[in-house]
Amino acid sequence: MTAMPRRALLAAAALGGAALAAGRPGFAFAADPPWYAPMEQAISGLPDGSATAAQVRLARPGQSWEGRCGYADITTQAPVPAGARFRIGSVTKAFTATVVLQLAAEGRLHLDAPLSRYLPGFLTAPYAAVTVRHLLDHRTGLPAPGQPDDIEWQIAHRFDRYSPEQLVRMALAGEREFAPGSAQHYTNMGYIVAGVLIRRITGHSYADEIDRRILRPLGLRATSVPGNDPAIHGPHAHGYQAVGTELVDVTLWNQSVTPAAGDMISSLGDLDVFMQALYRGRLLPPAQQRELFTLPPADVLDFQTGARATYSAGLTRLVILPDGREIWGKSGARYGYSAAIAGTADAASRVLYSVNSTDAKAEGQAAVISRITLTALSLL
Repeated sequence: MTAMPRRALLAAAALGGAALAAGRPGFAFAADPPWYAPMEQAISGLPDGSATAAQVRLARPGQSWEGRCGYADITTQAPVPAGARFRIGSVTKAFTATVVLQLAAEGRLHLDAPLSRYLPGFLTAPYAAVTVRHLLDHRTGLPAPGQPDDIEWQIAHRFDRYSPEQLVRMALAGEREFAPGSAQHYTNMGYIVAGVLIRRITGHSYADEIDRRILRPLGLRATSVPGNDPAIHGPHAHGYQAVGTELVDVTLWNQSVTPAAGDMISSLGDLDVFMQALYRGRLLPPAQQRELFTLPPADVLDFQTGARATYSAGLTRLVILPDGREIWGKSGARYGYSAAIAGTADAASRVLYSVNSTDAKAEGQAAVISRITLTALSLL
C-alpha cells in the first residue's frame, strides 16, 4: 500500500500541472481559441488536492474532442496514457439495466411482474410487492448492507470477497425503508438483485450476459467485469484515496461488494460507443428504449429529499437545458475513481469523463468535476 504526503503532491502540481498544460496541443491558445478550449482549461492544473488526473470526451453535432491531464502515477509523474481504463462505478448499472430490458423485450421476464415469480423466496415477506421494474428504478425499499463506512476499515477490507446472496442477506437484516414502489432511494441493492435475476433467467452470470449481449457485439475490448480480480489490466491511471495527510494507492481493490451495480472497468472510447448505441436504439427495441427515458409516476418522491424521483431504468435525468433539451446520464464512483456519461437522448451532444478523485466517495465533488460539469453544460 503506497502512500505519498499530500503536501508533496501539491508542490509537484504547481510545476507538473503547468508543464503538462504547456506541453499539450491546445493550451497555448491562438487568437481564436478552439470551441473546446473551455473544457481543456477546466481540466488543466492537475494534479491538485482533490484529483490526480482527468480524462474527458466531449461531442456535439459535427465536432468532438478528447483530452487528459494529470499523472497516471504520482510517484513517477508519468502522464495519463491514451485510452486509459478506469473503474466506472455505478455507470455499470446502465449495462445491467440494458440486459434486463433485453430480456423483457424477448418475453423472458415482465417488468411489472413480482420478482417472486422469477426468484421465489429470495426476498422476505416485507418485499413481496417488489417488481422487476422496482429493481431498475430504485424503488425496492431495500436498505444498503450495514458496513462500516470509515476509510480505514474500507482500505483494510478492500480484498474481501462477497457473493450477491451474502449482500442481500446483509441488507435484509436491516429495516425496510418504505413500501416497495412508493418511493425512490438510490442504492446498489436493486441492481445486485438484478444480477441474480439475470443468472436465474438465462442460466449465465450477469458478466457473461453483458459480454455476450453488449461488449462483443459493440467491440468493447477495453471494458470488463472483473469479478474477484482486484487489478485494472491494460493502460490506466492509478487511483488514490486521501487518508489524513497522505494519499494511499487504492488501484488494486476487489469490487465484489458491488456486483452488477458498480464493478465494471472501461475506457472513454468504449463508453462513448456504448452510450451512442444505447441512446440511439441499437441495443433495445422502441418499447424498452423508452424505459431509459421514463421516470416513475409524478407522485413517487425521493426517499431522502422529498423531491420528484429522477432515476429511470438505468439512467438519471440530470438537467433540462434552457432550450428544453433533457440531459440524461449516469455517474459512478469507486475509491480512487469517479466517472460519468451524460448527453441528450439522441446522443448528439454528450460528455464523458473519468476523474481520479482523491476522495471519490465523499458527498461533495472534486473541484475538477464541478468544472467539467458546468463547462459541458455551456458547450453541449
